Amino acid sequence: MIQFLKKNYLLIAILLLAAFLRLYKISDYMEFLGDQGRDVVIVRDFLKNGNLFFIGPQTSIGNMYLGPFYYYVIMAPALLIANFNPVGPAIFVALLGVLTVYFAFYISQKWFNSKTAYISALLMAISPVIIKYSNFSWNPNILPLFSLLFIYFLWEKKIILATLSFIMAINSHYLALSLLPLAFIIWFLKKYSFKATLVAILLFILSLTPQILFDLKHQGQNIKSISTFFTQRETTVNLKPYKSLIKMPTIYHQLVTSSLSARNFNLGIAVSIFLLLGSVYLLVKKRTPALLLIVGWIISSVIILGLYKQHLYDHYFGFVFPAFFILTGYLLSKINKYLSIIILIILVSFSVLNTNFKYPGPKQLETTKTIVKQIISTADNRPFNFALLAKQNYDPGYRYFFYESQSSLKNIQEQLTDQLFVVCEPWQIDCQPINNPEWAVAAFGWAKIDKQWETNGIKIYQLSHTKI
Repeated sequence: MIQFLKKNYLLIAILLLAAFLRLYKISDYMEFLGDQGRDVVIVRDFLKNGNLFFIGPQTSIGNMYLGPFYYYVIMAPALLIANFNPVGPAIFVALLGVLTVYFAFYISQKWFNSKTAYISALLMAISPVIIKYSNFSWNPNILPLFSLLFIYFLWEKKIILATLSFIMAINSHYLALSLLPLAFIIWFLKKYSFKATLVAILLFILSLTPQILFDLKHQGQNIKSISTFFTQRETTVNLKPYKSLIKMPTIYHQLVTSSLSARNFNLGIAVSIFLLLGSVYLLVKKRTPALLLIVGWIISSVIILGLYKQHLYDHYFGFVFPAFFILTGYLLSKINKYLSIIILIILVSFSVLNTNFKYPGPKQLETTKTIVKQIISTADNRPFNFALLAKQNYDPGYRYFFYESQSSLKNIQEQLTDQLFVVCEPWQIDCQPINNPEWAVAAFGWAKIDKQWETNGIKIYQLSHTKI
């Protein structure tokens, strides 16, 4: 044991650092909004009532649904172990984030060298954007891990593990489809047999069984939405690759800035140039298959992202983020020692100075629980209706704790009660619960405010009926 610790102390230190940055006060820093509330409501219903589901989360664009394996494989075990505390799935996702750092190390060491492995793992461990999408439960947050494993296992000709990794990746986000062009090239170069290819295809088709059953029951709703997304492309995607060329520099800079430069625009430009010139130099000087693979991964990803017509958010980049850390580690391992140290210090410094811990955690989970307890107490054991007014949130997060508390909440579609509680998150909206056009408020009818208070900047109103 002592020998193991001496041999691997630096890796252990990096992994412990990664774990600390993802788990420190996780209940304070984790995001808990509408998507997270929706997920725990669905999984809770499955665990407590046995209600199976055949689809996963809905995509933000296109009215499409992902597969259900994020719910079954990631969320359900974690929520059950945590006794239905939403922090459980967040911790599980954080631990998967630490595992991603480890595999970045392991793969970099196997394909390149130890110096590459340590640098890439360190940079991934402390990247503010990577940390942000590693400390709460959300389906896109597991995309970096399973994308990295998919490319690795495919390159190593472990077809079953590669296929399982791809299944989890595409259940995380449909942008995992962006890995397929590179996968086809690897398949060709590695000369996969017909038998191995058939096994992969059959395993993937088998994984689609829940979605197929869903579509059979709902008149092909999901497949129609997917078809519409790719055939009616006025505002979604452009399937002409040359159209993305003009956007490539901007997207490439955005990827570098998000992953390596702590969102600093100017540092992002400098690192982008360094990676570009360094990659060209190494490709000319010594083209290794692994380097070609990593560079090809980045180039194909930038081209595909350039076809997307909507705004590109950081969580869209999860399928290619690992490639940037590995490439940076390899370049720093090959240049002048002192220059490498200077660049590494700069990158580490910007990440540390822009850590998420600069500011107190928003405590979204605790605030939601507190407001629910206050409403239940104020309701005084009488049935009540509930509504949320918010610009960028919806109500499942609140409803989850109402359900867990076995409160007297009634859906307004099923029962109109004599009191309505309206939670208003006042950011970017004007809180006006009286005569508000929001359906859940309007359906309550003519009302007056009986009581109002504020919790952590959020306003809560108790309304009752009033005569015209």
